Amino acid sequence: QVQLVESGGGLVQAGGSLRLSCAASGSIFSINAMGWYRQAPGKQRELVATITSGGSTKYADRVKGRFTISRDNAKNTVFLQMNSLNPEDTAVYYCNADVRPTGWGTSYNYWGQGTQVTVSS
Repeated sequence: QVQLVESGGGLVQAGGSLRLSCAASGSIFSINAMGWYRQAPGKQRELVATITSGGSTKYADRVKGRFTISRDNAKNTVFLQMNSLNPEDTAVYYCNADVRPTGWGTSYNYWGQGTQVTVSS
């Protein structure tokens, strides 16, 4: 069974930084795209950033220039470096990955449990 586990969330002051990590484990043959989503109370879950296996990245307009997504393919891990944080970034951040399990010819979408990021004024 494939699992994604996030870490690195916490409480920071406006203007500060956090680095989120998400490690995939289990019977994994390969991982295609990986990404981060976030959801604030009373709001829809939104895309933050994605990265392909080849390293191509995409960012939501509201985080462009402040956040950087990267990955370590050898460790099946994706990172999100978050700089210049503001209270609007407060949300639960979820890791997402398109994973092909060992022995299967098709990939499936997996979600982590989420990690809380709170930015104070």
